[in-house]
Formats: sequence, C-alpha cells, structure tokens
Amino acid sequence: MSEFDVFLCHNSQDKPEVKKIARQLQQEGLKPWLDEWELRPGLSWQELLEEQIEDIKTAAVFVGSSGLGPWQKREMRAFLSEFVDRGCPVIPVLLENAPQKPKLPIFLKAMTWVDFRRRESNPMGKLVWGVTGNKPVDFNTPISETVTPEKGQAQSFTEDLGNGITLEMISIPGGSFMMGSPEGEGDSYEKPQHEVIVQDFFIGKYPITQAQYKQVMSKNLSNFKGDDRPVETVSWQDAEEFCQSLSRQTGKKYRLPTEAEWEYACRAGTTTQYHFGQAITDKLANYGRNVGQTTSVGQFPPNAFGLYDMHGNVWEWCQDDWHNNYEGAPTNGSPWLSENSSNKLIRGGSWNDDPFCRSAIRNYTSRDARSSDLGFRVVCVVPRTT
Repeated sequence: MSEFDVFLCHNSQDKPEVKKIARQLQQEGLKPWLDEWELRPGLSWQELLEEQIEDIKTAAVFVGSSGLGPWQKREMRAFLSEFVDRGCPVIPVLLENAPQKPKLPIFLKAMTWVDFRRRESNPMGKLVWGVTGNKPVDFNTPISETVTPEKGQAQSFTEDLGNGITLEMISIPGGSFMMGSPEGEGDSYEKPQHEVIVQDFFIGKYPITQAQYKQVMSKNLSNFKGDDRPVETVSWQDAEEFCQSLSRQTGKKYRLPTEAEWEYACRAGTTTQYHFGQAITDKLANYGRNVGQTTSVGQFPPNAFGLYDMHGNVWEWCQDDWHNNYEGAPTNGSPWLSENSSNKLIRGGSWNDDPFCRSAIRNYTSRDARSSDLGFRVVCVVPRTT
C-alpha cells in the first residue's frame, strides 16, 4: 500500500477549498489523503481508513466558517488521537473564511496553526514545512518586504522608461545554492551538481515585454504581437544592445544574467525540479505547446522571490557561453566564457517545449539565432554606497 504524507481532516462544506490545497500539495511533490480520492464507494470509511492510517505520516485539521463538521469530529475522535500517540504532527489549518476565534479541541489549541487568513505569512509554505519538516527559505519575509541595507540588500525598484511604461526590478539577496541536478535526475550537461555563491543583484520581475523593448529600441520583431507578451525573435546580440541602450538611458548598469544568477533566482531557495514542486501542469506555466504561442507575462504563479515566467513562455538568454557540463565551472556566480564559442546559454524552456523547462535545464543556440521562443530578462547591479 502506498504511503501518504498527510491526512486532510475537514468539514464537507470546506471541501472545495481543501481540494485546492490538496492539489497545491501535490504540486509540491506530496501525497495527501483526501476522502473523495481514496474511499472506495460501497465500503465502510472507518474500515478503509483504519487500514491506511499507519501509512499516513501527518494530519492536517481544517477549520472554515462553519467550524468543525460532525463527520470531522468523528474522524478526530476515532483517528487523530492515533497520530498524537505515534508522535506524528497534527496541524490545525485555518482557512480564509475561518472565524477570528475558531473553536478547537483542547489538544489542538497547543499546536502551532497554519493561517490562510494571513496571506503574507506564506501559509502554504508553513503547511509544507509542517508536513515535511523542511523549512522553506525566507518564508517569513513577504516578497514586498525589503532587507535593511546593513544586510547588504537594497530595495526593489521600478524603472520609468517613459510613456507610462515601467520596468520592475526585484532585489535578490546573495547566498549559496547547489547548482545543477543531483545524481539520478536531469541530464549529463546539468552535472556535476556544485555549490555556487551568488552576490546581491536585481533581476526583472518578468521577461522583457514587447512594450518595454519598443520603448527602448524603437522596434519590435516579435512573431506573437502583444505589448504585455514577452519580446521574442531576439538574438543574444539584440538582448545585449537592449541592455546597453537601457544603461545609457538610465545611468544604471544593466546586463543579461549569468547562468548561475538565473538558476539561483529561479529556484528561490527550492531544491525541487521546478520552483513550485516536482511536477508541472498547464495551470503553472506556458509550456509544451499547451497554448501554442507566448502568453502575457505574469499569467502564472510567481516563485518565492516574486519572479514570474521562470518556467516556460520563452527561453531566456544568459551571458555565458555553452559548455557540455559543469566541470571547471565558476563557483562565484560569474559568467563562464570561452574564447571561440559562438553558442550562448538559454534557460527556462518555452511555450514550444514539453516539458523542457526544469530549474536546472540548460540549452544553447547560436548568438545570432532569432526564433519565436527566444527572449530575455535583465539584471541590474547597483554599486553599494557603504
């Protein structure tokens, strides 16, 4: 019998919301036990649950506007004491519509809650932490919150490009991470996995859009037209010229991200195949020709840094030249260049790839190549004033 990560104890009136959370847990690579999915019609739910209880590691008790339901109370009396006796976590979860002072059984009042009423507290991250024991990176810090200058990170900022067009840049705190894929995962050119230290930098919240590109370069060669769609059909040299023009116009230093910066920003502290978990669906990214073209930026969920479209939509140019693997790669986040290479790194996958868009996936093409699945985002490095 397969092992379940978490038993979802809930009032039937809250089932739609609990099912949404169950699907999010699946996207994190977890296996939730939900009655609708696991109880075979015509059999006793108590007998079936008794058979499966030993294969469930954690329990989550959901509380919504109606409080605990009658069947939920029966489940709790019958089975939750078993989790407590086994020393398994029992997590009270307050849904968005839960009352301000929910009524909980005495033994649950001593447990740390997960509160979906407070979105800024990253409740899903806390729930995953409770289930797995693995604490998300920086889950306490809302994306919009800035770190003090003493910690080496400046505020995120918005660049005014003129004519009502702006460029949002997100502050990424420096740190270390494991770059590439571990053994048993990914391809040979994503290995060996190695530790890289990255300094603070700013990166575009979205890939560069057609409106932004037109405002800076006075042209748009994209195949799939739309101001809010990512610019595409741009070569590596086109992207470089955009960065140079933007730097001249703003007085700041803009450039393409290094490959290490790109993966660090994409992962946002995660180690799973995608920043949202181990699996990908068409609800999470534009990939695999499920749409058949680019989509407007920001249509899919962001990662923990607040970056959008890191998986799919368009491949994104990096500074680095192509190398067949990571043997001899820099470990300080700098670009890996070679004297005679004409091939440049692209990252992230696109609308045209199925599902070639994991966090660690690497690809390349000629620096002169232009196609409807090639775009870019920019990095800005602001000198410290200390």
